[in-house]
Amino acid sequence: MSRKVARPGAADPARRSRLRLVVIQVLAFSLLATLGARLYYLQVVTGDTYRGQAASQSIRDIVVQPQRGLIVDDQGRPLVANRLVWVVSIDSTQLNRMSDHERNGLIARVASVLHVRPLAVRRKLVPCGTQGSVNGECWNGSPYQPVPVARDVAQRVALRIEEQPEDFPAVLVDQESVRDYPSPYGVNAAQVLGYLSPITADELKSAEKHHDTSVNGASVVGRAGLEREYDRWLRGQPGSQQVAVNSQGQVIGNVDHLTARPGDTLVTSIDAKVQGAVEKALHTQMMTARHTIDPTTHRPFKADSGAAVVLDAHTGRIVAMASQPTYDPSIWTGGISQKQLDHLYAARSGDPLLSRAFQGEFAPGSTFKPVMTVGALTHGLTTHQIYDCSPFVRIGNRDFHNDDSESYGPIGFAKALAVSCDTFFYQVGMHFWKKSGGNPDDVNAADPLVAEAKKFGYGRRTGVDLPGEATGRIADRKWKMAYWKQMKGYYCGIAHKPQTPKTSNYLYLFSQEFCVDGYQYRESDAAIFAIGQGDTVLTPLQEAVAYAAIDNGGTLFEPTIGKAIVSPSGKVLRKITPKVRRHINIPPADHRYLDNALKTTSTQGTMAWKFIGFPLNKVQIRSKTGSAQVYGKQATSWVASYTKDYVVVMMVSQGGQGSGTSGSGVRRIWEALYGVHGSKVEPRTSLIPGVKPPASLPVFGKDGSILPPARKEN
Repeated sequence: MSRKVARPGAADPARRSRLRLVVIQVLAFSLLATLGARLYYLQVVTGDTYRGQAASQSIRDIVVQPQRGLIVDDQGRPLVANRLVWVVSIDSTQLNRMSDHERNGLIARVASVLHVRPLAVRRKLVPCGTQGSVNGECWNGSPYQPVPVARDVAQRVALRIEEQPEDFPAVLVDQESVRDYPSPYGVNAAQVLGYLSPITADELKSAEKHHDTSVNGASVVGRAGLEREYDRWLRGQPGSQQVAVNSQGQVIGNVDHLTARPGDTLVTSIDAKVQGAVEKALHTQMMTARHTIDPTTHRPFKADSGAAVVLDAHTGRIVAMASQPTYDPSIWTGGISQKQLDHLYAARSGDPLLSRAFQGEFAPGSTFKPVMTVGALTHGLTTHQIYDCSPFVRIGNRDFHNDDSESYGPIGFAKALAVSCDTFFYQVGMHFWKKSGGNPDDVNAADPLVAEAKKFGYGRRTGVDLPGEATGRIADRKWKMAYWKQMKGYYCGIAHKPQTPKTSNYLYLFSQEFCVDGYQYRESDAAIFAIGQGDTVLTPLQEAVAYAAIDNGGTLFEPTIGKAIVSPSGKVLRKITPKVRRHINIPPADHRYLDNALKTTSTQGTMAWKFIGFPLNKVQIRSKTGSAQVYGKQATSWVASYTKDYVVVMMVSQGGQGSGTSGSGVRRIWEALYGVHGSKVEPRTSLIPGVKPPASLPVFGKDGSILPPARKEN
């Protein structure tokens, strides 16, 4: 019987199968062990870390902007307050997770409900400094914070978005505080109060560098006026809020918060009643001038701008300050359009952002003469000095006329001030020019009249607590030399070419003279300087400060509007007191002489016809009028005046005669300040209780109320 023999190397099939199963089982157990170990590591060893990270993805940090501090008048009336508005924001983080189709649809729906173009919404979402960003419209805040795309929206719009979350995912609706302007007694004061706008990237960088936590990417900061000057007090301290959100970006609960600290209140020396009356008086006089025919040009006066200031002569505090043209300060609330911005900066609009009271520079005309009188009397001339008030004075080969004034023959300073005799003061200027050597090339020659003008603060900033103040200009010898060096090339370029039809005879002849010796300070320059003409310019506020120094006997203040900083709890953090810049030497006898001369201006001089029927025996007003002449323009109207309490100055550019245009407005302001009705004086009807500004501050209640200052009983 035959037997089969197995081939060498042949494996048992069953054994091979068992071996495969063993290998597979080992691999499976290895994988399970690895997964188990990893799961143990994730859940037990590092579980807390990952749970925290998961939780953080559902919690959002939101910066809570503080409520900005109030700005109130000296009686506690709000000039700038706050109000709550609805704000629509979009969570850009969640928006970026959407598809293009979803994103475009959402932006279109938001734009539709806001009644704006989708492009306007898109521009709001673009981070500033990145490609496609538009200055003034881009987002300057944190990329992790919802981006506001519309402020001050109607409540019905806000409710519609809130009630339809499925149509507006990633869209948030909330309320925030914005600036409000109550306008008590019709007050505008736009250039005094200033405005706010979003913080810039450079400002934010600077704040971070200096560890300033009071601002963030979504902050607004003061840009002009008191809002800028006292910004660090008014802005407050931001808070924060942590909220839990669902996958749709909707808030489902609060996690934690840090309360924002409101800004401090700024108490000002402005009196809202007086401010309203001054603004009205200035506007009325400008409108009147525009309907009055200029006898020189035979056209209506342009009255293109104007200013008025009321100053407390013995403290340096500004009680009212108005400027025209002006604008509605609420235009900045909720964002300003490019069209509105262009209007504010346009020359055709009259540059309404510019305050003519402390930023406008104008030739003072005859209102400069009282300061020239002080300079003359304290540097050699006496009250007995007599000059001929003739029709003209010849200087060199030119006649300088007595503008808008009759000829009065030989007179002294008092009469010359009352009737505003130019030829008298021409001779005063000529006297000191000759006394200083009579050398037109001597840049360093002493000039007492120029020195006196500088003592009274002309040619430099008053130091008022407002940004952007103009310096004015004293056109003395050094200024003329510097100007000649700067402009020589321009005028020589005109003089060395044949005259063209576009070049007037005046400009061509002036260029020829200026090119040769325009640096010389001639006798005519000194004469013109003495009557406030030529290249000397100043601001109405400078004029008010100078007249306050005449009023109080020589104390020159740095004027202020801020009076105190008060915390939200009512605690006075800081009192603001006007600084004294200097004491001007005005001998008492000369001061009495000048004071009486300016009284005569109101009773018998150039201002007398505007004070007919006014009780000057009870309210004694000293005044000086001025009609400043500027080449190529109509005359600028000035009236500067004072009593024992206040200084009132009004100026209307291209408004005509001094008393003719500004006189009536100044009278109405004095009537309001003292409670004058016809020929009667009724102090109880004065706009300021007790006639004089309060020395104390408003009373701040614990409930947030603000009451008028407590007055002492007599």
